[in-house]
Amino acid sequence: MIRMYILLGFAFLFFHLYITGELSKYINMRYSYISFSAMFVFAFLTIVQFVLASRNEEPHDHGEECCGHHHHEPSARWKRAVNYLIFVFPLVSAFLFPVATLDSEVVKAKGIHVPGMAADGSDPFAQRQFLRPDTSMYYGRDDYQNAMEKELKKYSRLPRLELNDQNYLNAMETIYQFPGEFAARDIEFTGFVYREETARANEAFLLRFGIIHCVADSGVYGLLLQFPKTAPLQNDEWIHVKGTLSTMYYQPFHMTLPYVKVTSWERVAKPKEPYVYRQFNE
Repeated sequence: MIRMYILLGFAFLFFHLYITGELSKYINMRYSYISFSAMFVFAFLTIVQFVLASRNEEPHDHGEECCGHHHHEPSARWKRAVNYLIFVFPLVSAFLFPVATLDSEVVKAKGIHVPGMAADGSDPFAQRQFLRPDTSMYYGRDDYQNAMEKELKKYSRLPRLELNDQNYLNAMETIYQFPGEFAARDIEFTGFVYREETARANEAFLLRFGIIHCVADSGVYGLLLQFPKTAPLQNDEWIHVKGTLSTMYYQPFHMTLPYVKVTSWERVAKPKEPYVYRQFNE
């Protein structure tokens, strides 16, 4: 019966995440149908396990107790207990601990860098973690270049780049891939503020956490802002900025970065859905 309750727990967990909308904190909602299907699969397996457990509880031959004791070894019971705990732990943690929205503290803890554009990008899994989205690992070399050229063609025709929840990661990756193509282009977007300790008083990063496929490949992506004068902004404040794209050699990273020369900005409320997701096959 323990197996039945575990399967029921997973079915209810997927149902809970789907109904509350918290599923978006774990996966790109493009794949939500998979989790939706899993809910029914677990429900079906729960019924199957209930039927099997009911049959096992029917009267049967107690030959294994013919010697007056059980023949289950203690080690076998421990193994079963550990196996059950492995499955129970994610259920308990999912229901008892609230889903936390990532913020600037995560960025501060890991440090901000762009290894995908730096000379010391030795860790391929870190290339997409900060500032620059990188989906190249999901394509062949030629396929990725073709995909990026299609994105460039789409965004280069726009007189003004307006980044929103749907195009944020696609546009951001294109800007980093072809920074020179967007020089002097007007841009506006929303994000949360992150200031490095070494940053100048009129500089800050404007970021959003994004998910490419699932939370395992999530990262924080955005652009460096340069204000005309010191802006009284704190970490995690959400703002909407308008400005002009350009490139500069950013000394702390020892590399050239695209950045925004801010012309105007305003504080805004944190969006209901703070994460953005990579769109494919557009």
